[in-house]
Amino acid sequence: MPSPPRLIDVARAAGVSLATASRAMTGSAGVRAEVAAHVRAVASQVGYVPNSHARALAGGQASMVGLIVHDVGDPYFAEIARGVLRETDRRGYLALISQTERDPRAELARIRALRAHRVTSIVLAGSGYVEADAEAGTAAEVRSFTAAGGRVTVIGRHHLPVDAVLPDNVNGGATLMRHLLELGHRRIGVLGGPASLTTVEDRLAGLRSAADAGGLGWQAIPVVHGDFTREGGAAAAARLLAAHPALTAVVALNDPMAVGALSWLLHSGRQVPEEISLAGFDDVPVAADVYPALTTIRLPMIAMGRQALELALKPPASRPRRRRTTHELVVRASTAPVSRPSGSG
Repeated sequence: MPSPPRLIDVARAAGVSLATASRAMTGSAGVRAEVAAHVRAVASQVGYVPNSHARALAGGQASMVGLIVHDVGDPYFAEIARGVLRETDRRGYLALISQTERDPRAELARIRALRAHRVTSIVLAGSGYVEADAEAGTAAEVRSFTAAGGRVTVIGRHHLPVDAVLPDNVNGGATLMRHLLELGHRRIGVLGGPASLTTVEDRLAGLRSAADAGGLGWQAIPVVHGDFTREGGAAAAARLLAAHPALTAVVALNDPMAVGALSWLLHSGRQVPEEISLAGFDDVPVAADVYPALTTIRLPMIAMGRQALELALKPPASRPRRRRTTHELVVRASTAPVSRPSGSG
């Protein structure tokens, strides 16, 4: 029975040195993109499968990267993970994925577990925390990891000295508020996620700046916080509308909350958007499938995952790098011009 192809066979077939073939297969620096693509194509043609166990025993670069998300059931993180996994597949890596459920202690534990599995690059794809002290343990672990040669990239605003992909949360919030103001809404409420998260703080800051600029004082806009989930959105909507029944528009700071709010509104006999407009944030796939389809802010989530992994696999720079995303307002059927005069409430 013939033995399976070896890396030296790939190198010979591709016409490159063994070292170049190794770097191309692991995505290491020092190989031109076209050469790396050629080597990987030849490896696929000859049926070469990298032996990650042997590579680890030999002390070479690990073929696994770590991805830490807040909630694997949240479509936002599913889309980010898709971007990371597409890039790991392209580069011949495997990804270990874990979740923290927005618990800083779990975040620290996951990083330590990934280090124990010899992962050399980690993408931390969850919001940072408003209070720097909440990330103190993670920051210390990250410093230890990077000092030992590890690489970490975060998605979102963190108190960590590492490369970051920064979603356009502030500007996205401002765009969403301007959209509602242009539709004539003045009685607007907000369903915010956990107040401890920088993502929530930044999206609220964008809403606030546009409200103030539009002559609608932020103090007049009620904000109810809840879990960043469908259930959290429904519960927060119930509290918000019980206290402020005359609202003509509601903004949820992520789409799962918006979907939960939509369900609660419809089951409560509210017509959307005829009686009350509703908007979300992120543009996860389900936003286009609910009825009425959600107006929302689109973030390039798959690209964010890809960019984060690319940064995590690059050699460190003298200063942490920042990659800022764009955003896009996606107007669908859940928002419409205000159709009734403002009353008291």
